[in-house]
Amino acid sequence: MAICDRYTNKEEDAVEILNDGFLKVFREIHHYQPAYTDVISSFKGWLRKIMVYTAIDHFRKYHKHHVVRELDSVVYQVAAVNEDAIDKLSYEEIIRAIQELSPGYRTVFNLFVIEGMNHEEVANHLGISTGTSKSNLSKARKQLQKILFKQNQLQTAKNAV
Repeated sequence: MAICDRYTNKEEDAVEILNDGFLKVFREIHHYQPAYTDVISSFKGWLRKIMVYTAIDHFRKYHKHHVVRELDSVVYQVAAVNEDAIDKLSYEEIIRAIQELSPGYRTVFNLFVIEGMNHEEVANHLGISTGTSKSNLSKARKQLQKILFKQNQLQTAKNAV
């Protein structure tokens, strides 16, 4: 479910991806061959791959042609402090921020940053050009910075009250 959750911002969509993924697993389990001697880890990798590809299929089917939100042209600067900003973020905050990304940006971000694919692989899986993959990743990072900055401002305002 954690994999499916990263690719969508609605729990219902994540559950749909999970169900579709398990349906594929049950249909194709007879084709499964362990890739290496550790059968459990091999199965986990196979299952993970199916869930990622199912999430990509879901993106293609429902979100590929949606209009992408424009970013503000405002540049935000945060003052440097001794504690790294990443140290202050919890896993849930990071996932929530990723879920707020536009569907196209979120998918490219997940495939490149979290799944470790290169731009050519991302482009092939999504049916886009390599340049579009690079552009979407750059825009996703900028949008993620903006989202995290807003979260930080809200948290600071809460703490001040």
